[in-house]
Amino acid sequence: MIFVGFGFLMTFLRRYGFSAVSLNMLISALVIQWAMLVRGCIYEGIFKGNKFQVRIEEMVTADFASATVLISFGAVLGRTSPLQLLIMALIEVIAAQVNGWVCHDKLHAVDVGESMYIHAFGAYFGLAVSRVHYNKNAQNHHKGESCYHSDLFSMIGTIFLWMYWPSFNGGGSEGDEQHRAYINTYLSLCACTVVTFAVTAITDKKGKFTMEFIQNATLAGGVAVGTTANMPLQPWGAIVMGSVAGLISCIGYRYISEFFSEKLKIQDTCGVHNLHGMPGVLAAIAGAIMAAMATQEDWGVSLYEIFPYRIPEPDNVTDAFKVQFPSLDFDSGKGWSAGKQGGYQAIALAVTLGIAIASGLIAGFILKIPIFDQVCEEEELFEDLMFWNVPEEEEHEAEGVARKYLHDRNGTDMTENKV
Repeated sequence: MIFVGFGFLMTFLRRYGFSAVSLNMLISALVIQWAMLVRGCIYEGIFKGNKFQVRIEEMVTADFASATVLISFGAVLGRTSPLQLLIMALIEVIAAQVNGWVCHDKLHAVDVGESMYIHAFGAYFGLAVSRVHYNKNAQNHHKGESCYHSDLFSMIGTIFLWMYWPSFNGGGSEGDEQHRAYINTYLSLCACTVVTFAVTAITDKKGKFTMEFIQNATLAGGVAVGTTANMPLQPWGAIVMGSVAGLISCIGYRYISEFFSEKLKIQDTCGVHNLHGMPGVLAAIAGAIMAAMATQEDWGVSLYEIFPYRIPEPDNVTDAFKVQFPSLDFDSGKGWSAGKQGGYQAIALAVTLGIAIASGLIAGFILKIPIFDQVCEEEELFEDLMFWNVPEEEEHEAEGVARKYLHDRNGTDMTENKV
């Protein structure tokens, strides 16, 4: 998912394929190492002289950490330099891991598919960076569009992400929780896909499908069901979540992206707000509602396995309760009510959005420091030639397209040095 799925999903830009798939690989490789160190400092107390272990679990978690950064990468795709992206990644990993520590370890908010802590955080962090880096030259840029073959490559990423999303949401669970996570995610993705195809045709003036919608909105169901994936959502609930996710994602690509770009001056190259932001918020809201409605009668032992703080306090645990649920850790219980657990889930969403936006704005201003390579000029945007040796015929083609674009726009031609 990380190296193939995200990488190829972002190859839709006609002149930015090298950068999309290769910088995706570079960022992921850096973040996996950096996340292990940052998590060791936060969770294991390395500053106190303690050691931390690198296990399979840590490898998976570090992989997840790279997903957060890659989502933000999608928001600024084609408008930042490799150096800026690496600096952004270093900053974001720290902010995201601190947010996870606050929400998971202190607020005890559950998010098995990381829809809040990865998708919503990555989306709004990236949008905050993008707002600071608003560039009027990127508005309606001719190279900010796709072509036939670049859309095909992008669909490779879509298919990889779609197939493996159930393991993304359920890989960290086991037993009944994992079983539910796989089923809920699978059904949500299927429903989302059907709705996406329908909405893209309905909202198109000619009644045709739009490839941008299919590449992205079909995945929104996996995001939307992430927080509730391991909960007894029921098949119909997963289908409803996927359908709503597909609908709001399509609406986002059709209408909201343009509003963000023109009115709020937030340029979102990949539409991460539509694929990760809004569905991530939807998942968090659904998680809070499910937590507030959860009862022992309906959920059985899963209630206490998913929400350990719902277990009665040790002094209030009866013998009958121990007999009924012998597998539970009775010392971890806090006796929380359903309303309290749901409230903390909602607070975790607010905290996540606050930290993401604040840290994203800070990172955006840091990236504008002149010592970091800046991508500002019109001919530099969405262009592999800026940082890559490309085949000679591709270079000549790019020069010809650029000259024609400038000539059509203002009657001038580009000099060879400018190209």
